[in-house]
Amino acid sequence: MLKLGIIGTGWISTSFVEAANMTKKYQIEAVYSRSLESAITFSEDYEDVSLFDNMEEFLAHDLDVIYIASPNSYHFEHAKAALTAGKNVIVEKPAFSNPTELAEIIQLSKEKNAFFFEAARNIHEPAFHAIKAFLADKTIVGADFTYSKYSSKMAAYLDGKLPNKFNKDFSGGLLADLGVYLIYASIYWFGKPKSARYDAQLLASGVDIQGVGSLDYENYKLAIKCGGNISSYLPCEIYTTQGTLILDAANAITSARYVLHDGNVQEISIIPVKHNLYDEAEYFANILTENNQSNYAELLNYSQMVADTTYAMRQDAGIVYPADNK
Repeated sequence: MLKLGIIGTGWISTSFVEAANMTKKYQIEAVYSRSLESAITFSEDYEDVSLFDNMEEFLAHDLDVIYIASPNSYHFEHAKAALTAGKNVIVEKPAFSNPTELAEIIQLSKEKNAFFFEAARNIHEPAFHAIKAFLADKTIVGADFTYSKYSSKMAAYLDGKLPNKFNKDFSGGLLADLGVYLIYASIYWFGKPKSARYDAQLLASGVDIQGVGSLDYENYKLAIKCGGNISSYLPCEIYTTQGTLILDAANAITSARYVLHDGNVQEISIIPVKHNLYDEAEYFANILTENNQSNYAELLNYSQMVADTTYAMRQDAGIVYPADNK
């Protein structure tokens, strides 16, 4: 069993612990929060968990891997501290504010002979592998990916508050939230684009609340749309010379059908996820326990391509984080 530590006590950490427990490959051992009260509340359903509001003491605990789900802008310093202490890290997406931070963490992980994983759950789904296999012999001529969901933080924002998600000081914005799923899907299925642009609707805080992106591939373009002040129910579509592959989502996919130009429909067999984070938790555990360097190198490559693409899109939209100027 991998001894698991948690940094950050939000809902996504609760979800990861649920998934980790389902794999039967992790045992939660310790929780860190700046507020000990939050750590106590978070760990109420678990037994024999050590709680910390002191990072140095937390990192001195006997842990195999630490899951980091603090605010985006804190990911870098938390991952750096954990790796320096000799711990493996799983960092919730987006792992870091920019490619420079990512490069430093990858280098540090090599020096410490430790693993760094970006928790981008969708590419680990069986559905993603099935779709990639289905597209292997197809000629792609375009795609249109959408993920827009009215944010639970909108009420606070409209009430004059500034939640982390909409705050550039915390490396927020919708491209760094829902948009990451779309970029990961694009790069997993089609590779790194030649260039990327992003036309964003910016808040007064300087980050995007919604936007339309364009990824430029050799012979086609891929459009992405994301937003937090709207909800979209549009499918995601991949266009080929023979027809259109229609997906019900960009993550937690439950249906996929291929509509040929002559109107015939081919249903693609999809295995539903057991839990939204189960597949990534199991995949990371397997790499950790088997020291699978080949699979690990592949994940690092995806993280680097996604970071480069996202950064290019932010630059195009004029979205600048304080972390970009350090």
